[in-house]
Amino acid sequence: MKTVGVIGSGFSGLAAASSLAASGFKVTVLEKNETLGGRARKFESDGYIFDMGPSWYWMPEVFENFFNKFGKKTSDYYKLIRLDPSYDVIFGADDIVSMPADYKELKALFDNIEPGSSQNLDKFLHEAEYKYKVGMEEFVWKPGQSIMEFVDIRVVKSLFRLQMLTSIATQIDKLFKNEKLRNILKFPVLFLGATPENTPALYSLMNYADLRLGTWYPMGGMYKVIEGFVSVAKELGVDFITNAEVTKLNVTDGKVTDVQTEKGSYSFDFVVASADYHHVEQSLLPEQYRTYDKKYWESRTMAPSSLLFYLGLNTRLKGLKHHNLFFDKDFALHAKEIYTDPKWPTDPLFYVSCPTMTDDFIAPRGCENVFLLMPLAPGVRDNEVLRAQYFDIICDRIKFITGNEIRDHIVFKKSYCVSDFESDYHAFKGNAYGLANTLYQTAFLKPKMHNKNISNLYYTGQLTTPGPGVPPSIISGQVVANEIIKLNKS
Repeated sequence: MKTVGVIGSGFSGLAAASSLAASGFKVTVLEKNETLGGRARKFESDGYIFDMGPSWYWMPEVFENFFNKFGKKTSDYYKLIRLDPSYDVIFGADDIVSMPADYKELKALFDNIEPGSSQNLDKFLHEAEYKYKVGMEEFVWKPGQSIMEFVDIRVVKSLFRLQMLTSIATQIDKLFKNEKLRNILKFPVLFLGATPENTPALYSLMNYADLRLGTWYPMGGMYKVIEGFVSVAKELGVDFITNAEVTKLNVTDGKVTDVQTEKGSYSFDFVVASADYHHVEQSLLPEQYRTYDKKYWESRTMAPSSLLFYLGLNTRLKGLKHHNLFFDKDFALHAKEIYTDPKWPTDPLFYVSCPTMTDDFIAPRGCENVFLLMPLAPGVRDNEVLRAQYFDIICDRIKFITGNEIRDHIVFKKSYCVSDFESDYHAFKGNAYGLANTLYQTAFLKPKMHNKNISNLYYTGQLTTPGPGVPPSIISGQVVANEIIKLNKS
């Protein structure tokens, strides 16, 4: 039985581990932290259960298909609820747009904001559906090792319709004149790592996922999904070792011979690095075995970091939904200060998640579980003074718009920012979402899954194919597993 060591227990690592174990490999997952889940960990305090990372559940078929591979269903592990409205977009105190789950209601909403715009919404989402289906069926399952993977008549024919060379901002601005509608439609790409002006129109597939496939929530929190993934892996015989940070990969004759951790040394036939790609390359490998040098990494465009606050309140909030996007300030300015002129934002946009609006299980009775997120340029300096300053900015805006004075009701508070992403995950420049999906960092132009100098070392996760986000990470783990399975059979 061939052995595989998986470094990291995030979604991509867990997906790879189960896929490999199901194909007959003996798999061991080495996790740096005390709890499993990578950036999708959870923690509990004073009766509150906080998801530390992902809070949006999109593309539900990716999750369902993963569990189906092993004869399971999502419902075996958690109950899914479709949110309606999907989320609120807040432009001001008396200017809130609730995004309905029902498509007819959504079209009526668009027409109410910009008369006649529902016809262009139909056109936009029809094109987005095509991109989504081609992208999910053709692109994301390719390992991205070579351009030759895409020399396929079906793919070549579809390239024009996929609008790889047109920005999503250009596409949206041609179809919609109202600035609110433009910003609503540009929001999903804000976390892809570039301004909408520099993001290929291909990624309107995210709008299809949002507006047609819906926004969902697993009761009990996003960590219920991690628990499901771990349960599948354990049933397949995967071993987990926590508090086992990998400190070095020893290489002999172009192969990783052993993986050194704080708990000892392990030998495997294959190694899958689901940890931060940059960290593995630059810190764990001897220089001669690195695929990319320091200059390469410094030239990469990273997706944002974030300033996060986890709050336990002793009251319930009014005027907020499960997901709330505060777009009451200049969208373009904040995007510029993330991507083109990196700095702490002048007037930040931010996101407020109140999962207790859907799920009473995750907080004491009569209390609110609140998650605040402000997108932030990766690599900026981070300290407690800045965190406190921006916490007050966010709270002041919430109070002004909704009337809720959060600060008077805090019984638990924890912040998380650039330095925490670096220390907990070795995240390059403290990024929260991985490598940006720009034109020159898409598909085969991403860092490769297979180390070109080491025959048995592979990478998976949000810095390689297919990109950032939970569903892409789940797919990434399965794709890298398929590459190892194919190699082992040859």
